[in-house]
Amino acid sequence: MLFSNVFLPTALLAAQAAAHGAVTSYIIDGVTYPGYEGFSPASSPKTIQRQWPDYNPTRTVTDKKVMCNGGTSADLSAKVAAGGKVKAIWKQWTHEQGPVMVWMYKCASDFKSCDGSGKKWFKIDQDGMDAPPLSGRAWGTAKVLKNLYWESVVPKSLAAGNYLVRHELLALHQANTPQFYAECAQIEVTGSGTASPSGDYLANIPGYAPQSDPGITVDTYNSAITTYTCPGPKVWSG
Repeated sequence: MLFSNVFLPTALLAAQAAAHGAVTSYIIDGVTYPGYEGFSPASSPKTIQRQWPDYNPTRTVTDKKVMCNGGTSADLSAKVAAGGKVKAIWKQWTHEQGPVMVWMYKCASDFKSCDGSGKKWFKIDQDGMDAPPLSGRAWGTAKVLKNLYWESVVPKSLAAGNYLVRHELLALHQANTPQFYAECAQIEVTGSGTASPSGDYLANIPGYAPQSDPGITVDTYNSAITTYTCPGPKVWSG
């Protein structure tokens, strides 16, 4: 007999969705900040994270939800000096094949009016596949599975200002069925830096790459290729 999810209890459906994963807290310049946890908005503390609705993935790179998992605002922000560290923490993660990409976006003014639009997103960190095979465990997301965190350094020369920081896990364990998991937090970069990325380092989100990009559509179990290139622009290091 076949059973449909319509017969499953709500709690079980939530548990199934939660099996994917999302950023649930941060450590920024040594200070811990709570994040958001889906399915319980009433009990969530005020946070630097743009609040998202659930743990389910976004399926296409052109879906607006891919920007911040649907999150559009947060009550707080965190200060980080240029050259400082941003650590994102997951309570759980389940997929081993796929890259980790960390992006930033400079807000024109305050966070309330910062919607992430325009070709202003840039990468500060990424990790794709370190060694073949594609079906192996030498991937950025496998490191998240093992450690449940990802730590990046804000470029030391980056100009001060209000920024969004976006942690993206792209799960590639199903052929031609990519799963995008991305959450955003609000950070205030301090310091005397004056540099900003330009040109080919910048991208729009959604749409930082075509859905047909090999880094998105790769078949990690049946493809014979031995290298992998993350979709989107190269990392800007300052």
